[in-house]
Amino acid sequence: MAKKRGTETVRDMVLSMAAIGVVVGIIWFFIPHDENHDPVQVVGYRVELDQARRSAPYPVAAPEGLGKGWRATSVTYEDTNPKAVHWHLGFVDPQNEYAAVEQSNADAEAFVASVSHDARKSGTRTVGGETWDRYEGPKYDALVRQKGGVTTMVTGTAPADRLAELAAALQERSGQ
Repeated sequence: MAKKRGTETVRDMVLSMAAIGVVVGIIWFFIPHDENHDPVQVVGYRVELDQARRSAPYPVAAPEGLGKGWRATSVTYEDTNPKAVHWHLGFVDPQNEYAAVEQSNADAEAFVASVSHDARKSGTRTVGGETWDRYEGPKYDALVRQKGGVTTMVTGTAPADRLAELAAALQERSGQ
């Protein structure tokens, strides 16, 4: 004879919870756990870089010879508007801080404000023999260089020395 609804006991509830706990424990046991796993998803960017260098109306910048520990995490090339071609290459530095190379032939002031999340100019810095404008903001800091109608930015949460390291490694090329 079936129990009448509403007559369950605390004992029934404890037994149900124990059964659920056993199932959860078994599932947890079979799921791999790797404490040394790097949560950063690394991407290759050579194909996109070659495409951008072939089609961009300006020499496209990408780092060469960055130190160990730098990992590329994102890459995009947007050329639907020939007056606002945008190259982006994102990295995580050896201390797991974000840094990115951003380039565009769009209006420099609007481009810098948009990409740096409204960082403000705070001075200059010489990197690799070239003068870059320094920007500081609530979200990102940046190094910005304007040359030949193209704005090149190195921006992110990485400290200023890491941003300078990335900027110093940039090589600009086109038409490969």
